[in-house]
Amino acid sequence: MSLRSPLGRVLGLGSAKEGASHWYAQRVTAVALVVLGLWFIVALATMDGLGLDRVRDWLRSPLAAALLVLFVVTLAWHTILGLQVVIEDYVGGEGTKVTLLVAMKFVMLLAGAVGVIAVLSIASGAPA
Repeated sequence: MSLRSPLGRVLGLGSAKEGASHWYAQRVTAVALVVLGLWFIVALATMDGLGLDRVRDWLRSPLAAALLVLFVVTLAWHTILGLQVVIEDYVGGEGTKVTLLVAMKFVMLLAGAVGVIAVLSIASGAPA
């Protein structure tokens, strides 16, 4: 006989033994995206103008660059989590499912890396 409650036995034990952590990660990244998205909108709205030079100057601020990198990474991670659920739930064949999961993760990691490198490149003042 176990001393654990029924809820304690169930938490984190989905079919893949990671259901609760995946669900929790999606919610945490969603909240982070709301906060970072609002910051990004407010930052752009309060700028003197949205000319390329003005945006480059703003992005050269360490705080702005760090928050934008965090936004890009969180967005990529949240997208991976969401698309993983869609593929697992709606794709039929196991081979197709695995292929799509690997391709999706590769594309999203590549997109996230390109976004981070772009932000860091602009922030460092490197020529395009």
